[in-house]
Amino acid sequence: MNITEEQVGHFCNVDSADQMNDMKPLIQLRGIINQFGTQRVHDGLDLDIMRGEIVGLVGGSGTGKSVLLRTILGLNRPFQGKVFFGEEEEQDILSLNDKELYKLKENWGVLFQNGALFSSQTVLENVMLPMREHLDIKESTMKELAELKIQLVGLPIEAGVKYPSELSGGMVKRAALARSMALDPPVLFLDEPTAGLDPIAASAFDGLIKHLQRALNLTVVIITHDLDTLVQICDRIAVLLDKKVTIGTLNEIMKTDHPWIKEYFHGPRMRAVPKNNN
Repeated sequence: MNITEEQVGHFCNVDSADQMNDMKPLIQLRGIINQFGTQRVHDGLDLDIMRGEIVGLVGGSGTGKSVLLRTILGLNRPFQGKVFFGEEEEQDILSLNDKELYKLKENWGVLFQNGALFSSQTVLENVMLPMREHLDIKESTMKELAELKIQLVGLPIEAGVKYPSELSGGMVKRAALARSMALDPPVLFLDEPTAGLDPIAASAFDGLIKHLQRALNLTVVIITHDLDTLVQICDRIAVLLDKKVTIGTLNEIMKTDHPWIKEYFHGPRMRAVPKNNN
């Protein structure tokens, strides 16, 4: 079965990104303090993420980007603070018990930096794994859904029978993305999704993320150092600075008078990045 871009929204039964509701944050972090021993990584950090946007999360080494992601996902319990999910019935992720958190996790998909596919399983089996864990449906239905996800990320259906070792780096990333979308989550968290890819493959992957976000009205949070990604597809950029977050559009961030921002966003690498005129 081949699917077209026009069919994406129909198959997944989602609204267009044009119908984005930005009246209230989908994810709210309030007063987050993360520390390990005497080392405080985040100190009173606040962050709002709106439904339907792509947020790029950047920061220097040791600023706690992965720690912050784990905090949002409920995998790291901060020393202080709250994490709310939902626009109508807010849930404090940090107050949920294991059963409640397990259920809430169906709302998000995670793509780890190196894909983290199980090497002993085929692509199809990897994509079916979240379905086996969370859904009570027939094996044949799971297989059909997994094949749909594989095609949705731009892989041929034949890739489903391959093992991760038989795939290129770009194909591994796409297979991992398919697995992260197995349960049709409204939110995706991507950890360095273009790391290790050549410029052509990285650009294609960025384009795929933007297309899926628009077609499926996804909310996407990306940890990245890739300036192309920040320029081409991110609606806003959240910069970890001085144990807090500064967030805004690219133009707003570039006007911020901070030494790290000046070095990162006004350096020679940034000047070499083609600007998106869309």
